[in-house]
Amino acid sequence: MFKSFVIRKYHFVMVLGFLCIAFAAFLFLRNPQILMTTAEPAASAERTIQLVTGEFKTKLDNGKEIEAYRWDPGTIVVRKGENVKLSIYGVNGASHPFIIEGLNIKGEVKKGKETVVQFKADQTGTYRLICTTHPDIAHSGPMIAYINVIE
Repeated sequence: MFKSFVIRKYHFVMVLGFLCIAFAAFLFLRNPQILMTTAEPAASAERTIQLVTGEFKTKLDNGKEIEAYRWDPGTIVVRKGENVKLSIYGVNGASHPFIIEGLNIKGEVKKGKETVVQFKADQTGTYRLICTTHPDIAHSGPMIAYINVIE
């Protein structure tokens, strides 16, 4: 005697969904880059953060041109104990001499050049990255970024 097997739409959808989930899990587990990004960085690993200098310009109704400079990103969050490398690329403005308050770091970013500074985030708190050329509104600023060190 001949037996027939009937596949219902519900069963087909369930099997197809299971196969999709299994395939996604296979891809996830096979790709080591994905696994590395989900893990906490090692305490001795160095974290590189990319920054750029930026500029905004506009003209007022009276024809006067105003500009403002900034670091981008303007806020950086790191964990206490991390080894941090700031890679700062000069896009706008000829020169941006800077200090990082509380970390005893000084440097200068020049247009078209990369400046690299390194530090270990030993203390929690907020540290200001200040361009000494643009410290306030009178000097096309304030050009300040904040480095927040958290537990």
